[in-house]
Amino acid sequence: MNLRERLTGSNGHASNGHAANGNPAGTTPPPNNAGWTAPGLRGGDGGLSEEEQAFKEALFKRLVKTLDLSLLGGLGDKEARNQIQMVCETLMREETLPFNASVRQRIVADLQDEVLGLGPLEALLADRTVSDILVNGTAPIFVERHGKLEQTRLRFASDRHLMSIIDRIVSSVGRRIDESSPMVDARLKDGSRVNAIIPPLAIDGPMLSIRRFAVDNLTAANLVEIGTLSETVSRLLEAIVKSRLNVLVSGGTGAGKTTMLNVLSSFIPHRERIVTIEDSAELQLQQPHVVRLETRPPNIEGRGEVSQRDLVRNSLRMRPDRIIIGEVRGGETLDMLQAMNTGHDGSLTTIHANTPRDALTRIESMVAMSGITLPMRPLRAQIASAIDVVLQVERQEDGRRRLVSVQEINGQEGDVITMSEIFTFRREGVDTDGNVIGRFSATGVVPHFYDRLKQRGMDPGLEVFQPGEEQWR
Repeated sequence: MNLRERLTGSNGHASNGHAANGNPAGTTPPPNNAGWTAPGLRGGDGGLSEEEQAFKEALFKRLVKTLDLSLLGGLGDKEARNQIQMVCETLMREETLPFNASVRQRIVADLQDEVLGLGPLEALLADRTVSDILVNGTAPIFVERHGKLEQTRLRFASDRHLMSIIDRIVSSVGRRIDESSPMVDARLKDGSRVNAIIPPLAIDGPMLSIRRFAVDNLTAANLVEIGTLSETVSRLLEAIVKSRLNVLVSGGTGAGKTTMLNVLSSFIPHRERIVTIEDSAELQLQQPHVVRLETRPPNIEGRGEVSQRDLVRNSLRMRPDRIIIGEVRGGETLDMLQAMNTGHDGSLTTIHANTPRDALTRIESMVAMSGITLPMRPLRAQIASAIDVVLQVERQEDGRRRLVSVQEINGQEGDVITMSEIFTFRREGVDTDGNVIGRFSATGVVPHFYDRLKQRGMDPGLEVFQPGEEQWR
């Protein structure tokens, strides 16, 4: 008996079996199969009539009762989808339907996404132009394309359906979300960042935010092409990374800090051992010797938490050539500074801040979160000694992410950390289409690290630092 016969009965008709508790094709159903009943699939999407939508929901209920989901667990995605299609076609043949072939195919595709994937989100995840997916309860789903928000026709018809998808996402990475733990950070298989918050904290129903990762890794050449960097600055950043300077990437939410960190990491030689530390694994390093570490939240009893600070301390015992911290946001900042000052040069990290100077102030604040009180002057001396370069990235009103400043930390004078701006983005206005017009220009300051670049054989030439302007593309 083949799988189709086992799913539907040897005579090709649907059996009267009950839904099983197995996992479909690598996914994890929510507890008690809560999400497998009347999901209201893609309500209001694709121009389906009320009659077509109602049939789709009824067919889904029959499909769940018919399918033994445990049988799909050992199949690849393609084969599992084929089996679901065959069962759906069998069930639809039992009905007299006034639907054409395209509507039937759409219904089958929706049901495949619901059983094997993330329901209404699957179509958006397949769209390479979508960079953010924002689900606000049962309201229409919003997406960001090319830096601008758009409302789609996709939606979840019930909070229960949305909760089932959220449960499936977070459980796949060993995390949980419920009333006792109503906020969670997670990731998708492709590394996309996920945040979910549910009632009672979210008043209007479950909220889901997905920060997409590019299917194809962006390179420095890509950033030059889209206007994030100039060619001159790209060459300088490569020399900075290969010369093992410590770099801090600063910027606001959605400014492109992780993308910049990925590009910087691409300059690291393949012979070096890299240890990455993140709350949710997002970095996409291409080197052959990478150790990826990820924090762990506490369990339901409040135990078992592993923080970034724990991982930073552990990484020092792993013989790293480079330590990359996805983002510093707490007490691990002190351990990062100590690592940078004790031989682990060439480290990279990011921080939320609006200016390079604000980034240093935030580092001071986060060191205080470690529970260790340091006098201001020694603390600033440690910061000035640890960090060599600060890169400021910004998402501007035209939706583009740009590197707007490259600054060197010179040292300390009295109680003040001194900085010099090496390159800056000079805004000139906005064109008729709302695009920011500007030029990236050297300030004329030759950085102190120039001698180090020459010693490492990475001399970019003094002409790089001469005032001159490069038009953004």
